[in-house]
Amino acid sequence: MKVAAIIPAYNEAARIGNVIATVEKVEEVDEIVVVSDGSTDDTAKVAANAGSKVKVVELSTNRGKGAALLAGVQATTADMLLFLDADLLGLEPHHVRDLLQPVLKGETEMAMAVFSGGRLATDLAQKIAPFLSGQRAITRRLLERIPALSVSRFGVEVALTQYVHEHGITVRRVPWHDVTHVMKEEKLGLAKGFMARLKMYWEILLSLRLLRGRG
Repeated sequence: MKVAAIIPAYNEAARIGNVIATVEKVEEVDEIVVVSDGSTDDTAKVAANAGSKVKVVELSTNRGKGAALLAGVQATTADMLLFLDADLLGLEPHHVRDLLQPVLKGETEMAMAVFSGGRLATDLAQKIAPFLSGQRAITRRLLERIPALSVSRFGVEVALTQYVHEHGITVRRVPWHDVTHVMKEEKLGLAKGFMARLKMYWEILLSLRLLRGRG
């Protein structure tokens, strides 16, 4: 089974190299597709030089995570897809392998990572709504059954979760100890980052309402 890691990235030149370097060490991953989502920095260049398994897709404008993921899926023929964020901290090869194994072994069609023991803010978000985790392993067969994956800029995780819920598909949750990601305050500055964090939590609440309303 061919495995492709898909990493959507927007202005992540300072961080994406470390994520790629870790994934490169995972023998089960055959290809790494980085989608530069309208980045204005050197994200695409850094990614292209970061490993031998890397393929870079450049989007001319920022289209959002859903569209970037879809572009990555369309750029590979892999049977199994690994979705990863570009700003992960503390990621080690064993984390990636742990996430892949349940799907590779045929135990489930989708597995998701849940942060544990990283940072309070990122751990809290996943405790409130673990279904919003952006770190997932999924079969292409399952993904292609989900309609309109990119209709919402921030609805990819919700669309995936809603589909498996409605169709009774068991999802394996895999704890990722000591993994987190760069906080919004660090990327955007304290004021803008704080407002972005509030917006994120608001989106979590809306997502919870959506799932409960359709559950």
